[in-house]
Amino acid sequence: MDTHRLPRVSAKPSSRFDIRRIYVALVFLPVLYVVVRYLPATIFFALVLSAGLFAGYEFYRLYFKAPGLPLPMLVGMVAIASLLVAYQWAGGSYEHAIVLVVLLATLVVPLLRNGALTQSLTDSAVAVFGTLYIAVTLGHLLLTRALLDGAELSLFVVLVTWCSDIGAYYVGTLFGSRRLAPRISPHKTVEGLLGGWVLATGAALGARLLGAQIFSIVDCLILGALLTCAGVLGDLTESALKRSAGVKDSGSLLPGHGGMLDRLDSLLFTAPTFYYYVTLVKG
Repeated sequence: MDTHRLPRVSAKPSSRFDIRRIYVALVFLPVLYVVVRYLPATIFFALVLSAGLFAGYEFYRLYFKAPGLPLPMLVGMVAIASLLVAYQWAGGSYEHAIVLVVLLATLVVPLLRNGALTQSLTDSAVAVFGTLYIAVTLGHLLLTRALLDGAELSLFVVLVTWCSDIGAYYVGTLFGSRRLAPRISPHKTVEGLLGGWVLATGAALGARLLGAQIFSIVDCLILGALLTCAGVLGDLTESALKRSAGVKDSGSLLPGHGGMLDRLDSLLFTAPTFYYYVTLVKG
């Protein structure tokens, strides 16, 4: 989720907006719609896999600063790809086996290196955590795509998540004054949170009118609030990780957004939340 700036703007508020965000959205949203709605599911998988690998690389670079591809980082990247493949073609059936292999592999890696063992515990923990953080969460977007009416459901969760981000950014920029989590991210505001919730709810209701008939009006109201809260937690979680690593953005891949992990942080939390709402509440 994007940052909400302070203080309140008194003149020429549009000058505070990063216009590159709009350009990225204008290019990416139509592409995503065509991929999800009209192309085979394997194309959507390739898009998710690419995004997951970019995000995983950026995450591991928060910790592994040395040039090249350290062995624990390589294990983590292979594990992210393997887990996403399992979600796509086995419905996550081999998830636990892959996680077990990753865990054992990261514990064995220090035995294959000649360096000091002082960082072995941390290296292994980061490799395993990165796999869970990126692949297990993002894999639920693939599980959603595999459901009945999965194309519409996938578009729904991405649309609502992004609208929550957009509403939070612009309302926070224009009207933000009360800090939401100053210790973690001083630019997040309560006003931004409310703006994100309103636009997310509007997007959910709009998606229902356009064909997402599985959801009632009450479902849309619940999902607007639920996905907004999940997205904020995802955003703040990534902010805490970046603050720990001493960086502002996870990367510079997307103009106006930072890195791929910055773009996906909210979706990593909203995708599982949405999937379990659909499968457990809606059956």
